[in-house]
Amino acid sequence: MSWIDLLRMSASNLKRRKLRTFLTVLGVVIGTASIVVMVSLGLGLQKSVYDEMEQSGGLTTINVTGSESVGDGMMYSSNSDNSDEAIKYIDDNCVKKFGELEHVKAAAPIYETSAICLKGKYEGYISLYASTPEGLRMRDIKLADGGTLPKTGTGKLELVYGNNVLTNFSERGNNSSGYWETGELPDIDLMKDSMFMILDQDAYYNSQSSGGFQVDAGTDGNGTSNVPQSAKKHIVTASGVVAGGVDDYNMNSYYVFCDLDTLKQIMKKEFNGRVIPGQPSTKSGKAYKEFYYSSAQVKVDDMSNVNDVAKQIREMGYNVETNVEYMDSMKKQMAVIQAVLGGIGAISLIVAAIGIANTMMMSIYERTKEIGVIKVLGCSLKNIKQMFLIEAAFIGLLGGIVGNMVSFAMSGAINMVTAQSSTLGVEGNISYIPVWLVLISLGFAMLVGMVAGYFPALRAMRLSPLAAIRSE
Repeated sequence: MSWIDLLRMSASNLKRRKLRTFLTVLGVVIGTASIVVMVSLGLGLQKSVYDEMEQSGGLTTINVTGSESVGDGMMYSSNSDNSDEAIKYIDDNCVKKFGELEHVKAAAPIYETSAICLKGKYEGYISLYASTPEGLRMRDIKLADGGTLPKTGTGKLELVYGNNVLTNFSERGNNSSGYWETGELPDIDLMKDSMFMILDQDAYYNSQSSGGFQVDAGTDGNGTSNVPQSAKKHIVTASGVVAGGVDDYNMNSYYVFCDLDTLKQIMKKEFNGRVIPGQPSTKSGKAYKEFYYSSAQVKVDDMSNVNDVAKQIREMGYNVETNVEYMDSMKKQMAVIQAVLGGIGAISLIVAAIGIANTMMMSIYERTKEIGVIKVLGCSLKNIKQMFLIEAAFIGLLGGIVGNMVSFAMSGAINMVTAQSSTLGVEGNISYIPVWLVLISLGFAMLVGMVAGYFPALRAMRLSPLAAIRSE
């Protein structure tokens, strides 16, 4: 018997029992869709993590911090009037040393602090991320059309706003509500509108609380007030905006980027003789002459050399984080997540396999006389086994195809819901179905069908032709 004849007979047998075939295929559809969607959730999470790594410099970037925190609007003090050698801060000299290490392509300082932006009746709290042009390029900031990275050497502070920065703005006043309460964005065009930026937040809040009159907020080492009567307002403009809407999240969404040298010049001039926000101070409260950075990014020439360079920097007394180490840790976690999600989906497919086996057994009982007749007519045992295996495989294939179609629909719905809710805080789709997953699921569904139909096929082979013909 030819393969065409076997296929024709298998298809005909399945058509004769449409309801049973439909219910069996439905079981495979549910099982396939379940396992594909479950695995896609793990793959989507993994892809989101890898995308974030790429935005933070990829697998060849090392993030270096000192033994004491600097920046982010916080002030830390040392225990003496002189620099303590036990405390490791990151300065220009350190960054230069990092750049001179073997296998290092570039090293860039990073300074993070906070500021206040004012536009008309709106007030916004922003997180400033300042670095060199090379450091900003390492960040891999994707800009909306028409945007550029901040220029250096102009003396004017240009900003690149994150696509979610507007959500931090609200109307000034005690009873003002922001975007998260009202769902309405302020009437501000980040790209076109200039703003006032306030770096000295103590002075700003001091003047606000006193109705424009100075309130004693601290003293310098000589017992005199170190807070000016009013905060200086710097006019700032935008050179670009991070690509995406307010519902799109990435690791750059809430940052405001600027040129480090320009920001340093402005802050040194404004805080002349005072401690710059985020900078350490002596025990007596005096500022250091040296400017210290929040962190540094070190770009290595090849991923294989990352651990060696990281070891050298650690031996210098600095804290080091690498995406390679993070990726290794994430791979272990992802493997567990994938196994759990895949196992949950596999249970549904196992149930479907039982359904296929039951269907094939019932088919054999109903077709006992038919099997006996074709045996008497000379049909080989091999052909009989092949016929039932083809039927089972066809059920698995059909269920796999429809199951994948259902899984794509479910994946799209999941991505749409999570994108709108923004509850997971990850960039991109939380569910990701690659081509290889589709092909593997189809093959697995067929395999499950054939395995489930194997033992019923063996039983059909062992039927006695005469006993089968006599059966009612």
